Amino acid sequence: MITTSHDPSSRLKQFVKELKLVFPNSQRMNRGNYVISDLVNACRANNVTDLIILHEHRGEPNAMVVCHLPYGPTASFSLSNTIMRHDVETKQTMSQVFPHLIFHNLDTRLGERVKSILKYLFPVPKEDSKRVITFANQHDYISFRHHVYKKTGAKHVELTEVGPRFEMRLYEIRLGTMEQTDADVEWRLKPYMNTARKRMALSSETLLSDQ
Repeated sequence: MITTSHDPSSRLKQFVKELKLVFPNSQRMNRGNYVISDLVNACRANNVTDLIILHEHRGEPNAMVVCHLPYGPTASFSLSNTIMRHDVETKQTMSQVFPHLIFHNLDTRLGERVKSILKYLFPVPKEDSKRVITFANQHDYISFRHHVYKKTGAKHVELTEVGPRFEMRLYEIRLGTMEQTDADVEWRLKPYMNTARKRMALSSETLLSDQ
């Protein structure tokens, strides 16, 4: 189930419509006056596996909360650089087949945890699916990309981006569901200490300081 913060802008409503096409078997719900606890209870009662809430700042999508049901966890991501489908240069009909998933550079324990949370938003695809969704991590920013492909020869494949595209950054994982504000925090983003070498959280790479 995908919904928004209260009083969403037209741009956020459009983004939700596009994400409904990204996640197979998902439904879109108008937020209205529902509070978080009502949303979670309604989803539980209807055997919803995950609740996604999108937030915005001045009309730009800026956060996504993924709550796994019935018991959690709840992962919160900031969003940036969102490009809608109609702004992607190459226009392509959105395929409804279940997509193959590519996860890149999520190799720490926390990276594997994030991979698991994202992976279970998607059903298992058939082998002949021509749709691919990529979550590529670089410096703890996860780039979301969405493509379809076709074979143009024995060893050649032509990729076409269908959108949307955006960057995600994990800032919190809580044990429990979204309305449980006192649930234990499994991980939370903290400002880096001013050190010459900065260890990444989602991958085993080390980022060198500009200093």
